[in-house]
Amino acid sequence: MYEFNSIFRWQSSTSAETEVATITLPAEEPDSDIQQLEEQRHNSEINSSQIVSKTASEQQLEYILSNLLKYGVLIASAVVLLGGILYLIHHGSEPATYQVFHGEPSEFRSPAGVFNAVLAGSRRGIIQLGLLLLIATPVLRVIISLLAFIFKRELTYIVVTLLVLASLTYSLVGAYF
Repeated sequence: MYEFNSIFRWQSSTSAETEVATITLPAEEPDSDIQQLEEQRHNSEINSSQIVSKTASEQQLEYILSNLLKYGVLIASAVVLLGGILYLIHHGSEPATYQVFHGEPSEFRSPAGVFNAVLAGSRRGIIQLGLLLLIATPVLRVIISLLAFIFKRELTYIVVTLLVLASLTYSLVGAYF
């Protein structure tokens, strides 16, 4: 006898009052729908396991793209950090004036202006260069993917990648026109 919350009582008995018998029946039709579905499922499992394995060129492309993103972000972060440190060394003791908003100088509104500012030794230009590198990293990834799809002649992926590249280009260049 088992007790549950001292209100409900369960009783169990071990005597067998019923017998259980199993009967196996042969399949009436060997080509039934269920057997066909089981065969298709088995075949699709085999095909999906074959599809999962990647070719050497696909693995190499993944390796290149992952390293591009990893090192692109690291280099961009290092450039921004260097520019920030140099900026704080030179301007760190100046008081901040938040009463008047000062927009971005015109030299930082184009990539050519940023490069000229870096060559002139501008610390803010170095920070802006790091940000440009950070923006250029995924754009370069899309360009490399496009070249790989062109090389493999995969038309669907070429079209999709061209649409992504056109969207990125428009969003970056559209501000100037």
